[in-house]
Amino acid sequence: MEIAPNANPPVCKILDYGKFVYEQSKKEKLSKKKQHTVVVKEIRMRPKTEDHDLQYKLKHAREFLMNKNKVKFTVHFRGRELAHKEFGEQLLEKIENELSDIAKVEGKKHFEGRNMSMVMTLK
Repeated sequence: MEIAPNANPPVCKILDYGKFVYEQSKKEKLSKKKQHTVVVKEIRMRPKTEDHDLQYKLKHAREFLMNKNKVKFTVHFRGRELAHKEFGEQLLEKIENELSDIAKVEGKKHFEGRNMSMVMTLK
């Protein structure tokens, strides 16, 4: 096997190819093992979610954030609730203020169909 092809003269080494392939695959597995894949956890709620329920959901969100996951908060509107989108905005602002000590908002709040959502990540 050629070790340093650009050297003068080129450097070569005789080795067991099967062993070489095995060691390369072990190195790849080890590098994949150390990687952390980013997972987006979603927490869904309604615009009229009560305070105790919200605190319970925020407790779970803190756990997700501490595990280095992203958290997507989604406020789902039904029927006439769509006429009062400000309730959803107020709820998301309240969540942002509660979690501002450990998390930050990624991007901006956006509205898709009947859902208003925002994504938060660890600071």
